[in-house]
Amino acid sequence: MSNEKTVSTRGRTWFEALAGKQAKRVASVSSVLVADTTLQRERVRFLAIVPDPDNRFPCARQGQVGLQEGWNLARQVRDAIKADEDGEKRAIIAIVDVPSQAYGRREELLGIFLAAAAATDAYVSARLAGHPVISLLVGHAISGGFLTRGAQANRLLAFNDSGVVVHAMGKNAAARVTRRTVEELDKLAETVIPMSYRIEDYAKLGTLYKLIDGVNVDSPEPEQVDQVRADLLAAIADARSGQRDLSDRLQSQGAQKNRNATLMVRQRLAAEWHF
Repeated sequence: MSNEKTVSTRGRTWFEALAGKQAKRVASVSSVLVADTTLQRERVRFLAIVPDPDNRFPCARQGQVGLQEGWNLARQVRDAIKADEDGEKRAIIAIVDVPSQAYGRREELLGIFLAAAAATDAYVSARLAGHPVISLLVGHAISGGFLTRGAQANRLLAFNDSGVVVHAMGKNAAARVTRRTVEELDKLAETVIPMSYRIEDYAKLGTLYKLIDGVNVDSPEPEQVDQVRADLLAAIADARSGQRDLSDRLQSQGAQKNRNATLMVRQRLAAEWHF
């Protein structure tokens, strides 16, 4: 793809900043960036999805997780699992800036659900095999794009920035589905945390490992990149010393305070299941 057609995004910005010029780029489709490098003594594989105006599937040209993206993510993660099968498990870092999964008739006919499931399963398999899987949320993490792309990580980090959004659907779509105005949704989000699009509110649910402050997300300074690298290294070390499942998300202070209903439902389901 020519330089004129390269689209600058937060995903690309942070992939290039964190991987660095010395990283070994891994062959992939244009919309899936992959590089192997080291952070201090840690071997890592960085992955990012970026817009590709020449994508053969039009519904995936703005950085959505589409058919090519899902299958390629699965391949890149599973290649790392296989290569490290008998040695130290490298960290896998997902740089997340995805507006959604790709919606389209072609995607439905060709099995977008299979491509998305393959990528999700690859991340789960890597985590359970002992690879520290870390997600850095630098932009949008919406709907199936996030479920496929970064939700299965051992540790989630996010920038404390208004451009970082985690949600089940875009705000306008949510307004249509709930038959409310956007303003009404914003008002509701003041008292119902999961309805909020603010990353500060998402952090209250106890899912994030760290909310990173003091970074110019769109144009980071070198010292800010170094700060984020240090945060990633801390998350990798924490993941290596912790459990391989995601139970810590429900054991956090935020979850204990703001996810009471979720915890109660899970307890009752467990009681029924083991009855």
